Amino acid sequence: MMEEHSIFHRMISHLRSTCRYYTGYPKVLGPSRVIHFTSEREFVHILHQGYPVVVAFTIRGNLTKHLDRVLEEAAAEFYPHVKFMRVECPKYPGFCLTRQRKEYPFIEIFHSPEQASTRERGADPNITKYAVKVLPFNYDLSAYGFREYFKRQGIRSSDPK
Repeated sequence: MMEEHSIFHRMISHLRSTCRYYTGYPKVLGPSRVIHFTSEREFVHILHQGYPVVVAFTIRGNLTKHLDRVLEEAAAEFYPHVKFMRVECPKYPGFCLTRQRKEYPFIEIFHSPEQASTRERGADPNITKYAVKVLPFNYDLSAYGFREYFKRQGIRSSDPK
C-alpha cells in the first residue's frame, strides 16, 4: 500500500508542477509582479517603457479577492512582456473617474503609446503629449483569458518561439 501511495504522490506532484491550468492547488508565484498605482506620473512612466499595461480599477470587496489572485497569476505568467497594475479607486478617485465607468471592478489595457501631433495652436512646446490605445477587457477573468485576449488583439505577451 505504501508503494502505491508514493507513485500516486509522485504523479500528483508532477501534475502540480507541470500543468499550467491545474486549479486545485495554489501556485508558487514568487514575488508579486502587480504594480500598485500611486500616481499618474508613475503610470505614464510605466507606459513609456513600451509594454502593454493591464489596469484593474478596483474597490475593496469579495470579488476583488478573486481578481487579485487572477492578477497575481497573470502578472507572473506574462512578466516581463505585459505589466499589470491595480488601482484602488477609493484612494485615487480622480484617476478612476477619468475612465467614465460606473461598474467596478473593471479592466482596461493600455498599449502602444505614440507621440501625439503637437499642431494645436497655443500648445506649450515644452509639453509632449502622447496618444495611447485603450482596450476594454471582456474575456474570461483568468490567465488563460488574458492569453486569448492578447492573441486576438495582436499584443505580444511572451517571447517568440
